[in-house]
Amino acid sequence: MTSNFAVLTEDLTKFYGQRRGIDSLTLQVGAGEVLGFLGPNGAGKTTTIRLLLDFLRPTSGRATVLGLDPRRDKAALHRQIGYLPGELAFPGRETAGDLLRFFGAARGGVAWSQVTDLAERLDLDLSRPVRTMSKGNKQKVGLVQAFMHRPALLILDEPTSGLDPLMQQEFLAMVREARDAGQTVFMSSHVLAEVQHTADRVAIVRDGRLVAVERVESLGKRAVRSVEIHFSDPVDPAEFDVLSGVGEVTVSGPVLRCTVNGRLDPLIKAAARHEVVDMLSAEPDLEETFLSFYYHSEGAGDASRAGA
Repeated sequence: MTSNFAVLTEDLTKFYGQRRGIDSLTLQVGAGEVLGFLGPNGAGKTTTIRLLLDFLRPTSGRATVLGLDPRRDKAALHRQIGYLPGELAFPGRETAGDLLRFFGAARGGVAWSQVTDLAERLDLDLSRPVRTMSKGNKQKVGLVQAFMHRPALLILDEPTSGLDPLMQQEFLAMVREARDAGQTVFMSSHVLAEVQHTADRVAIVRDGRLVAVERVESLGKRAVRSVEIHFSDPVDPAEFDVLSGVGEVTVSGPVLRCTVNGRLDPLIKAAARHEVVDMLSAEPDLEETFLSFYYHSEGAGDASRAGA
């Protein structure tokens, strides 16, 4: 059964003394899936990634990656993974091209055309010494080395850090192409907008615990939207205050303003009892929805109750 999953964790836990890194993480990432691993800095995202790669040993629990044991099968596993760390460190005086040739050789050989194609897409000058590069250009080197051998699994920690908006869009296109080619992408981020157009699901971590696993579209279904309705005559706000999912109701004469969390149906049916002149509904902002859920939804502490 593990062959259907690129990543499996069971009660994966890491404590640094008394400080919690990640606690009882149980997660399944399907082969060929893009998973956005979301949470603010310090939530446990990087700890999880280091456990999957056997850069850290768990306090308890276990992980299986590409059907292999990260500790026992470390060398074989790492050849099948493209990893971009959150903090890049490139020692030495090599040019980007020299460094990428070294990485290619270490992986048993990579067609140089794959390197140059990626460098061209990311507008990366391979002749420049890496130590002289900006953070954004170093990030491009990191992305090329992660993608260039077309690995079965891409593990990317804050992958767009330092990239300008144009390059961020190019990166997201690369992720979509990787998914279309059957590769699995495990992408850590603290920015929902970064993954909402590429991820199949998002896993949300808070203070070292997994609090939700959801499909991106289901997160959108319960996004809070702003609604403004213009009636032909004044209306009573009390009529709308009691509706399920409707909040922040204000009425100014014939104009009703409110927020709707979830389905619009109760509000539409109540409004239909009056003559409606106009209605404006702002598209929900998934970033705001994520932040609202993440920081204020204490009732969703068990991922199994949150649409996993």
